[in-house]
Amino acid sequence: MHRRTVLVTATLVAATLILAVISLVLRGAGVSPSEAFAVLIGDHGGFAATVVLKWRLPRVVAALVIGAALAVAGAIFQSLTRNPLGSPDVIGFNTGAYTGALVVMLAGFGSFVATATGAMTGGMVAAAAVYLLSLRSGSTGLRMVVVGLGISAMLAAVNRWLIRAAELDASMAIATWGAGTLNGLRWPHVVPGVIALLALIVVAGCLARRLDLFDMGDEAAHGLGLPLRSTQLSLLVVGVGLTACSTALVGPISFVALAAPHIARALTRGSRVSLAPVAATGALILVAADLAAQRLFAPTQLPVGVVTVTIGGIYLVTLLAREARR
Repeated sequence: MHRRTVLVTATLVAATLILAVISLVLRGAGVSPSEAFAVLIGDHGGFAATVVLKWRLPRVVAALVIGAALAVAGAIFQSLTRNPLGSPDVIGFNTGAYTGALVVMLAGFGSFVATATGAMTGGMVAAAAVYLLSLRSGSTGLRMVVVGLGISAMLAAVNRWLIRAAELDASMAIATWGAGTLNGLRWPHVVPGVIALLALIVVAGCLARRLDLFDMGDEAAHGLGLPLRSTQLSLLVVGVGLTACSTALVGPISFVALAAPHIARALTRGSRVSLAPVAATGALILVAADLAAQRLFAPTQLPVGVVTVTIGGIYLVTLLAREARR
C-alpha cells in the first residue's frame, strides 16, 4: 500500500477504537464511566463487569466486524459491476439473504447456524438470479444493477407478505430484527458469526490481487492471465457470504456497503483502493451509527439499521445526482 493509504488506514483504525471505547464506558445501566473504565483495565468486577464485558463488548465487537465485512462486500460488488451503486443492499443480495433467514425463522429454526444457512441460501439464489439474467445481454455492469433493483423489489414484497402472514408475536419480533439491530447481542450469538465473517474477510484479502486485475477491464485482465468466470464466481460467493452472515447475525443493514468504498477511495485519493481502508471505514461507520442509535433517544435504543438507512438515503440521492451530472 502507498504511504497515504497506510496513514489513512491507521487514522481510521484509531478513530474506530476511540469510538469503541466510548461506547463501552458511557454512563448507563447503573454503571458510571469511571466504573466502566476500571473494568477495562481490570480494576473492577461485579455488576459493572457484567454490563461492560457481557452486554456492551459483544455489541461493539459485532459492530466492528460486521461493518468491516459489509464494506468489503460492497467493494467486491462495486468492482464486479464496475458501478458505484453496485452494493449488496442495492442489487438485491441483502434482501435475498433476509428472505432466506425469514423463511427459516418462520419455520421454527432460530439458531444462528440455521439462520445463517437460510440467509446464505437466500443470498446465493438472489445472486444467481441477478447474475444469470445480467449475462443474457452479455453485460454484468449496469444491467446487473438494474436487474438487482428489480429482484430486490420483488423480494421485499415477498418479505412483507411473509411477515404479515406470520403470527403477531413472531411478526413483531422478525420486523424488529429486519430493521437491522445490534440490541441484545450476547457472546453465544456473536462468536460464531464473528469467526465466520473474519474467515471470509481473510479469503477476500487473498482475492484482492484478482480484484485489482478485474478492475482493469475484462480484456486487460484476461490478457494478464486472469480466469474471468471463475474469478467472478469466487468473488460473488465471498461477497454473498459476507452479506449473508452479517444479515443472519443482526438483520439487514443498509448504507455501509454502499458508502464505505467511496469514502475510503476519497480519503486515499486513489482510483482503486485496497480492502484495508475500506474495512476500517466500514467498521468506523457502523460503530458510530450504533453509538448514535443508543444515545440519540436514550433510554430508548433504536435499531442501528434505522440510523444507517436514514443517512444512506441522503447519500444515495447525492450519489445519483453526481453520477447524472457526469
